Amino acid sequence: MSVAQAKANTQNVVQMAKRVGLDYQMDTLILTNTFDAHRLTMFAKTQGLMKEMTERILHAYFTESKHIGDHETLTQLAVEVGLDREAVEKMLASDEMADAVRGDQQTAKQIGVTGVPFFLIDQKYALTGAQPTDVFVQVMEKVISENKIVVLNNDDGMICDENGCEIPKK
Repeated sequence: MSVAQAKANTQNVVQMAKRVGLDYQMDTLILTNTFDAHRLTMFAKTQGLMKEMTERILHAYFTESKHIGDHETLTQLAVEVGLDREAVEKMLASDEMADAVRGDQQTAKQIGVTGVPFFLIDQKYALTGAQPTDVFVQVMEKVISENKIVVLNNDDGMICDENGCEIPKK
């Protein structure tokens, strides 16, 4: 990809973000290794705060241009979403959650993930990149139509409920 194409793609992402109320600052974000940020989200999952942690990290990275590879920054973000400071510092100083992140990386590699966003639906359909709503609707309609339950018997069979079964009179 040429530099011009990369800039155009980046501008497209910024515009798509704007349309949904996000203010991405792609020119000032800090490129970094995100492995520890991923470990932190896995740790937050154990505390029931994965969604909140993920959202906070993404906002810090794309909108606030924070260094999400820095342990101090990650710790502060974790405290903001309700995680215990000492527990987070201990986790980040260790290799805790590294196996979980590597497991996710291996799964992603096996199913062909090469970038984000990547959506795997029903373990069968993949959407790559930011997609308009109608694309998701089409995929969901396809999944639903393929997964409909087909009743092989007819209404003339037994009727069963919690009290037992009744054979219909003909």
